[in-house]
Parts: sequence; C-alpha cells; structure tokens
Amino acid sequence: MKRILIPAAALAMTAAASVQAGKSDDVLNVAFTKELENVDSYFNSSREGVVLQRAVWDGLIYRDPETNEYKGNLATSWEWIDDVTLELKLREGVTFHNGEPFDADDVVYTVNFVADESNGVKTQRNVNWMKSAEKIDQYTVRIHLKAPFPAAIEFLSGPVSMYPNEYYAEAGPSGMGLKPVGTGPYKVTSVEPGRHFVLEKYEGYHDSPKGQPSIGTIDIRTIPDVNTQMAELFSGSLDLIWQVPADLAEKLDQMGKFTVANESTMRIGYLTLDAAGRTGEDSPFTDVRVRQAVAHAIDREALVSALLKGKSQVISTACFPSQFGCDQDVTSYDYDVEKAKALLAEAGYPDGFKTEFYAYRDREYAEAIASFLNAVGIETDFKMLQYSALRELRMKSGSPVSFQTWGSYSINDTSAITSQFFKLGSLDDARDAEVAGWLDAADSATDPAVRRENYSKALKKIADEAYWVPMFSYNTNYVFTPEVTYTPTPDEVLRFTDMDWK
Repeated sequence: MKRILIPAAALAMTAAASVQAGKSDDVLNVAFTKELENVDSYFNSSREGVVLQRAVWDGLIYRDPETNEYKGNLATSWEWIDDVTLELKLREGVTFHNGEPFDADDVVYTVNFVADESNGVKTQRNVNWMKSAEKIDQYTVRIHLKAPFPAAIEFLSGPVSMYPNEYYAEAGPSGMGLKPVGTGPYKVTSVEPGRHFVLEKYEGYHDSPKGQPSIGTIDIRTIPDVNTQMAELFSGSLDLIWQVPADLAEKLDQMGKFTVANESTMRIGYLTLDAAGRTGEDSPFTDVRVRQAVAHAIDREALVSALLKGKSQVISTACFPSQFGCDQDVTSYDYDVEKAKALLAEAGYPDGFKTEFYAYRDREYAEAIASFLNAVGIETDFKMLQYSALRELRMKSGSPVSFQTWGSYSINDTSAITSQFFKLGSLDDARDAEVAGWLDAADSATDPAVRRENYSKALKKIADEAYWVPMFSYNTNYVFTPEVTYTPTPDEVLRFTDMDWK
C-alpha cells in the first residue's frame, strides 16, 4: 500500500513562520484536496461544495450541529398548514452580498427553479420533494410539497439555500459559479474555477444562529497532493488542512507543532455493484452469489484499524447509524476468504474473473479493497477518475464495481442516502422496484413508525441481496497552526464562522 511521507524539506523547516503568516494579515489559508467543479451549491455534490455553501449562502432554517435543535435563519418561524404545505415567516432586513434585499420573491424564485427537474440540479433528492413556492406577502411564503415529506425541515436546514432572484435569473448557474452571491457570513471576492477561492467577512451579515464571522479573509486553494499541502503548512503558506490521512495526522500530532483534531462524520464508504446489469447482461454482478462473495472478501475491520483509525467504525447498512430509520439489524458479511471463493465457484467462476474497478478518492483505501478482491480471484483493473467524471460515467452507463462515499449533505435522515441511490434513478445500480416502493412509502409517511418499518424493509433487502457492500464510516483529521482556534463538529462541515485567531 502507498504510504504518505512528510517531505524532508518540510521537516527541515520550523513552524514559526506558519503560525504568524495568516494571523498577521487576518487571512486564513486553507487547502482543498478535490477540485470543486462549480461553486453554485446546486450544481455540485462534493463536500467542498457543502463547505462553501454554508459559508456563502443561508437556508431558511438552521440545525445546531451540537444540539440538533432547529432554529430560524432566513425564516423566523414556520408551521405546517397541512401535510403538504409549509408556511414560513421570513426575516426582515436581510441583504444579499450584491445589495439586493431578501424577501419572499427570492424564496419563490429559488424553490421554483431548483424544484424544476429540467434545470438540472445535481442532487435531485435534495430538492425534488418540493413542488413549488407561493408568495403570501413580502415576508411570508408557502412551500408546497409533492407528497408528505417529514424530513422537509431537515432538508431546509441543509442543502436548500436561498438565492437572489434578480441576480440568479440573469446569471444562472454558470454566472453564480463565477460570481457567487448569497446572504451568508462570507462573500466571495475571487473565483478561479476549480483552483482558488477567496472569501471575505460580510460586514452586513444578519443576526444568524450560524454566528458572526471573525476572521477577515479565507483564502482557499486546491492542492491535490497531500505532501505539497504539508510542505506549505510547514513553510507558512497554509494555516489549515483537513481530510488528512490517519498515519500522517499521527506523525504531525507527535511533532507537537500543530493542532491535530479528529472527529467522526456521517460519511460512509461502500462498494456499488452492477446488480442490474447496466454494463452488460453478462455482468457477473447480476448474480447475488458474486455480490455476496465480494462482501465476504473484504476485511473491513482491518481497513478501519490500519487505515482509517480515529472515530471510524465498520458499517453494514446502506446509511449512517445515527440517521432516522437506519436499521442496524440487517445481514452482515464477515471476512471469509474461503466462503467468498466457494460462492464464486457456485456462481460459475471457480477461477474468478476480471473486472474494471473505479474510485475517485482515497486511493490507498481503494487499492487495499482491490487487493482483497484480487485475493479471492476477482482481478481488478483499477481506474482512478475525477469525481465528476466517475459520477457522469455511472449516471450514463453504470460501472461494474466502484468505491464510493456519501456524506448525506450532513442530513440526519435515511432518505438523504438510501433514497438517493435506490429509487430507480440514474445512480441506482440495483433497480429493484420493491425496494424503491418501500422507500417511497417511508419518505412520504407522516407516522414515524411507518417510516421506520419501510426503511427497515428496504435496508434488509439491500443487505440480503448485497446490492451495496457498506464498509466503514469516515472520520476527518484537521491540522492547523497553534494560532487558529477551531472545534470540528461531527457533520463534516468546515465552519469558518467557528474559527478565530488566538
């Protein structure tokens, strides 16, 4: 397995330069590892996009990451008129970064735009439960749902951000990506697509539960290579890096020159398998025995203990355990090489077979998974792609096997993951109508017991049929200079409003 080493040049440097550079200029220098395809939060689905979304834009509602209490943000109050109609009173006196006043027209325009599937929002699950929005008066709106959706408040507190109607009507997603405009605590002053983003504290930020920003400027650069990030951290060009591999975080912690923080996340890693034969009717993965063999072939405990470490845990369900409805009482597959080989032989592959195996992140994890598959006779042709490229491939024609992760946009409801991938959409590799029907029932039921029952049925069948091979939850390592104060939250959102200088 590939090991990440701290560059010798970095080790030769002192941390003295780095701990003063950002603070002295009131500029927090941050690195992103993955390229962000579009800053417009509705037209990307990456964690980096979520981070910028929470900094630049606001939602109607806010969920406190520590207490899980819902609080008013751009809305001050809300009530259900009936099962499919939510009325919200809006906050007065809020202004967008470009000077446009915020009112009901912005909510109506935003909701009606993103709810229209033809406009192409990347993660339809985040918005396709909404039918339309209606203006009652300047500071009162009603959101009409397509069907009862009990998780509506959770989604409104997460990925559903409000946009300025006049600006967005003219600029569209491409313009918003280049010159973002929101009401959030930070305004974007510079965008170099995919490479460099500069945010400045918005002095006119309203009285939001997010809190007021303290640090003046956030300078974010995309630096794919973690060794390069390390060199810049030591030289003083960076103040904070995150998603740091466990072994490197341990070494940095032992050095005592930086603050190293580890926190659990809602992100899980899993394998998708071509159960529906999207890549061809002769795909071996249409046979449940082959899929079960894959599940038995991987030592998930070893992956967690050797690679992820921290607060990660083995996962057996197609969701994160804390999410509402995420039943843990499902079939789990122990690591058993002989069982895996026997299942392959029973399925007609006594000598194994060769398959393409895709991943977009965490090469070290993906290569370890590939080695487990190779050991039982499934020879992998490993292909590492950019996230957007792999997503488009999977949407268009599927993939035999792919290593994927999903953080559910930090939404604490099973609908944010299981329903995203198992309701017959373009990323559904199972295409099981029975599972989709159970998820439809769970997503729309107002009775929590009915929701739990139907999510449980869906999750049990997904596990029995090994449509996915869930493997582990993620944790995130944050490394920053001693001059930065920050306490990470379990939802994997890098919150710049929670950061300050010592």
